Amino acid sequence: MSLIRPLLVPVFLPSLLMSIAEYSLLPIIPASALQLGADIPTAGLIAGLLMVGVLIADLPAGRLVDRIGERRSMIAGSALGTFGVALVAIGHSLLLMALGVFSLGVGIAIFALARHAFFAEHIPVEFRARSLSLLGGTFRGGAFVGPIIGSLFIAQWSVASVYWLAGITCVIAAATLLASPRDVIKPTPASQPGGIWAVAKREAKPLLTLGVGAAVLGAIRTTRQVGLPLWALVIGLSPEDTSLFIGIAGILDFALFYTSGQIMDRWGRFWAAVPPTIGLGVLHIFVFAAHDGTGFLLLAGAMALANGFGSGIILTMGADLAPSDARNEFLASYRLITDIGVAAAPPLLSALTVWTGALSVAMASFGVLGIAGGLLMWRYIPRFIPKRN
Repeated sequence: MSLIRPLLVPVFLPSLLMSIAEYSLLPIIPASALQLGADIPTAGLIAGLLMVGVLIADLPAGRLVDRIGERRSMIAGSALGTFGVALVAIGHSLLLMALGVFSLGVGIAIFALARHAFFAEHIPVEFRARSLSLLGGTFRGGAFVGPIIGSLFIAQWSVASVYWLAGITCVIAAATLLASPRDVIKPTPASQPGGIWAVAKREAKPLLTLGVGAAVLGAIRTTRQVGLPLWALVIGLSPEDTSLFIGIAGILDFALFYTSGQIMDRWGRFWAAVPPTIGLGVLHIFVFAAHDGTGFLLLAGAMALANGFGSGIILTMGADLAPSDARNEFLASYRLITDIGVAAAPPLLSALTVWTGALSVAMASFGVLGIAGGLLMWRYIPRFIPKRN
């Protein structure tokens, strides 16, 4: 903990604030899109543009971090997120909403890669899983706090007020980074020449095995985040209740984040990767069973429980596998692969919903994919991943 304590304000607090901004928006983006005239598949597509922005920015983010360093990159990501949220807040069209959500995704990608590279370089391997699980806990804290505060804002003012909430938290995140000492977030050493694609070719085996498995986990996490608000619309829940129930379920995610790190550091990465992936897959298949508010809350809680045991696993696997001579380049490729799963999930969910005529069938299809991804990681992930030099 002595290594982590100096990072609480300059790293973990901005991460929490950015997560609050992101997760306060996710439950209400589909409802906002519907108010502007979108149908359910289009609302899901617009919500998914956040992930598309992340995907498109992954590789450029690696180059940006190399050039300006982690601290400046995190500040730039916060500023771009603020711009995206402001576009949605002041715009009154689906086009501006789509552009704003996309811009927020780009900002999140830059912020996340810089943060990931910092932890991979500067945190000793024996504490890595716990520190990255603590970082994952900031995501889950945002997943809990964001929707709860969003629900209160909706009840007091309107759905649009949540966008101002998200914008303010992005601004505070950037201000916190600007006010922090420059030497706390140290840049990673200069990488060896060759570029991102050369490093990806050299590291093809881990990228195409564990990277793909992580991508599947990322995909079903995303269909959980996007699909649950859409399913709430299908069964007739109000935006206020949807935000509240998802926030309550987030308590379980938040409560388990450090337990996941202890499991990984003590017994290996396998136990935080395979059970959560298979568990989320099975729960996707049974979405149809939640046909009222109580059922929806139970489903959201069960998904949060399954997901909570995997807190930080995607970050930890990436940091474990990243070679010391090209961390930023490797992590850019690794995050690209995992984020392909994240970005592809919402449009595929929309397409499957249109094709089958039922959101429950589309969610079940991703459930089958999740089970397959869990079995893939069962095959390739070692019980203990050795430190890469």
